[in-house]
Amino acid sequence: MAGFVGAQHGSHDAAFVQGWADRFVPSPPRLALFDMVHDQIRRHAAGDPDVLELGLGPGYMARHILERDAGLRYEGLDFSTVFFDVARRTLGGLAPRVTFTQADLMDQSWPTRLARRPRAIISTWALHDLGSQQAVADVYARCFETLPPGGVLVNGDFIKPDGTAWTYEPGRFEVARHLEMLRRVGFADPQSLHHFEVETDTPTAAQNYACLVAVK
Repeated sequence: MAGFVGAQHGSHDAAFVQGWADRFVPSPPRLALFDMVHDQIRRHAAGDPDVLELGLGPGYMARHILERDAGLRYEGLDFSTVFFDVARRTLGGLAPRVTFTQADLMDQSWPTRLARRPRAIISTWALHDLGSQQAVADVYARCFETLPPGGVLVNGDFIKPDGTAWTYEPGRFEVARHLEMLRRVGFADPQSLHHFEVETDTPTAAQNYACLVAVK
């Protein structure tokens, strides 16, 4: 038996956002993804610690990374100011270390809203919500243009696993397609480091996400 994998979001509704954040307690696999993202930052941005997170959301990854790295300058981009309110509560005393930037990733001028040029651009469980492969490809292109040589893009996002009979929402698609997009916009050797919570037979909307890395 097969079905549809997708999720609905109300990112400008305060009650929805807070309820979603309350339910989303990072599990061990998700914390492992945060550690993998942080490792890539340390590998590629140690000498220039400006980090940009696309889709700051409730701030769980920002808190995880900032607790482990006192030297980072962190900018969190989101199109929903409601998420900023939740993120500030999540971050607590770490919030002053974060620059909160409101911008819509569907607007191709979003890099002009940034406070500074990042050495690392990171994201988790966000780009699939843009709703199409083209929208994700556009973000990858803007990231390539924004990063300096040697800068890194790390995207941990929901994907459509190989071998599934299920239909996935348009923003969730195969790893091979992500890597093709990254190469097409200019990244020389993009890689998928790990596929988390693999489930092809009876997947939920919270399973099947990969850590994709591309260095400029």
